[in-house]
Amino acid sequence: MKRRAPGLDWILMIAALALVCLGSVLVWSATSNRDDLTGGDSTTYLKKQLVNVAIGVVLMVIVMATDHRWVRIVAPLIYFASVIGLGLVLVMGSTVNGSRSWLMLGGMSIQPSEFAKLAVVIGMALLVAERAEGSWRKRVGTTDVVAMLGIAGLPAALILLQPDLGTMLVLTACVFGVLAISGAPRIWLGGMLAAGIVVAWVAVAAGFLKDYQIDRFMAFTNPELDPRGAGYNVEQARIAIGNGGIFGQGLFDGSQTRSGFVPEQHTDFIFTVAGEELGLIGAGVLIALLAIVVWRALSIATHSEDMFGRVAAAGIACWVGFQAFQNIGMCLGIMPVTGVPLPFVSYGGSSMFAGMLAIGLLQNVHLRSTSTLPTRFATSSRTRTLST
Repeated sequence: MKRRAPGLDWILMIAALALVCLGSVLVWSATSNRDDLTGGDSTTYLKKQLVNVAIGVVLMVIVMATDHRWVRIVAPLIYFASVIGLGLVLVMGSTVNGSRSWLMLGGMSIQPSEFAKLAVVIGMALLVAERAEGSWRKRVGTTDVVAMLGIAGLPAALILLQPDLGTMLVLTACVFGVLAISGAPRIWLGGMLAAGIVVAWVAVAAGFLKDYQIDRFMAFTNPELDPRGAGYNVEQARIAIGNGGIFGQGLFDGSQTRSGFVPEQHTDFIFTVAGEELGLIGAGVLIALLAIVVWRALSIATHSEDMFGRVAAAGIACWVGFQAFQNIGMCLGIMPVTGVPLPFVSYGGSSMFAGMLAIGLLQNVHLRSTSTLPTRFATSSRTRTLST
């Protein structure tokens, strides 16, 4: 069979790098006029974000250049490290916006739940791959599904205890996508949807959700109920995006952005900066770049020769796609405010590191599917030597 020339997926690489560059500029614009955040240095957050990007690129290159066998060996370590991090958050974590999700390490804040998304995806992918490579079974059965749900269940429980409903929604989308691509029986997929609805209803009815979380969902259904409280973020986000029109008000010239009316604008509501200052065209380009990342991830999954790469790439596509939809949707008022960052764009080290690790893994899978595996080179050479 003729193989394509080995190499990077340059469309994916260019789209990801364009997103981080555009995001850095948007973060700079969102914070340049906020002396309360920057202490008078308008480039403070730009410098911090560029450091995050640089570290993220290094992590991406390391994963991309790592032999695929080591990726599978390290996968369980990444999973257990994320679980330990989530456990430490509950013991010694810092509370931000009502959620205990952060660890302070050497002056740097780390959000383990960001890494948990990737850890769950590769953990479930590894389990499916080990099953697929065995000769005793050919289809994903009940035992396999239960095992995969068990892998996702522990991090999910720890995330719920924080509580971080936004990350929980994204994690659920990842798990559903991995189960679907791995060939899980449809009854399990339907059961997951039904169970999700029941759990949500029980959580509200039994009072498990905190008041601010209920207020956010109520504001989502009707922002006018509390325009100065839970509905304030959504109203200001809509105003900012509406101000942009077709071509935007220009970088660093957004009226809502310069006035600081949109809370958490450099993190959760970064899309409002694009909408206000770059307009419909600029925001559309940002969405198109995110769509390209999802498209390339799905394409890599389709062309992957092994189950681990196929499931991991599809899981990353579900993660990036749903989280982007959730973030942009809450800025537009079509999704409840849950506090998830926009992948590759929002300010923050944890989100950037996890995202770039995912890009590195996608490139690793792509390189394997477009070149002869190192083990095959070794096998062929050994066979030729023996025959001579």
